[in-house]
Amino acid sequence: MHPASEFRPPLAPVSTMLTADERLRVDAAGQGLYWTMHRDSLDDVIRDVRERGASAVVVSVARCTQRDAARVATMVREFPRVPAVALLTAVDPGTPQAVLSLGRSGVRTLVDARGPAGWRQLREALAADRAGDLARLALAQLAADLAGAPAPCLRFFDALFTSPPSVSTVCQLARYFDVLPSTLMSRFFRARLPAPKRYLAMARLVRAARLFESAGLSVANVADALEYSSPQSFGRHVRAALGLTAGQFRRRYDGEGMLDRFRAELVTPFAPVLRTFSPWRER
Repeated sequence: MHPASEFRPPLAPVSTMLTADERLRVDAAGQGLYWTMHRDSLDDVIRDVRERGASAVVVSVARCTQRDAARVATMVREFPRVPAVALLTAVDPGTPQAVLSLGRSGVRTLVDARGPAGWRQLREALAADRAGDLARLALAQLAADLAGAPAPCLRFFDALFTSPPSVSTVCQLARYFDVLPSTLMSRFFRARLPAPKRYLAMARLVRAARLFESAGLSVANVADALEYSSPQSFGRHVRAALGLTAGQFRRRYDGEGMLDRFRAELVTPFAPVLRTFSPWRER
């Protein structure tokens, strides 16, 4: 269905280091919730988190040795917003030590999947973590801020936080909704609302602030994840929007703080208008 008619969130990417049998079962457990990137080393898993936007990590207790513990600890420390789940499907003499090592490394969720209930627990654990994502928080708060607003208005705000990073201009946003850019811009102008370009730019900075919460991500990593043309382009965007350098922006805002600023500047002062506003005519 077209995104302007109904929004369906994309599946979450999950990076794994599992046995061959576990890979098949994790894939089956995640249908409709996540898609998997199966790796053979923790270095590759960390690369998925840093460069490919993995939203969670699942590691097999059977695959993690004590030598891996330091790498797991580094990953958990550098990417605190990316949940790490240890998966147990079999027990051997080395299992207790492996579980203890993972716990000392900062892994807080252990799923015992030796029975059918375990796979449901894995799915629920990843679903709960995904529900805590900043995009979902943003949509929940905006739905409350704009209670009663027309459906196209709510879809517009949904798209700001859930459309692909490649949707970075008003023209691309208009194409996402299958409307003319001139239509989108003129409706905001006539309603005396901030330009859609301003909404889009600030929403991208909310996403950037969330990514910066992971110490392991550099400015270049964040710029690449959000599909800016270069770190310099990202820096210019931050300075134009907020009057800050990228480093100052990183130190001043986390994701929720930047979301609060988005709402304070672009939603709350205009809420009475937005609650009756439609960015395009329903077909």
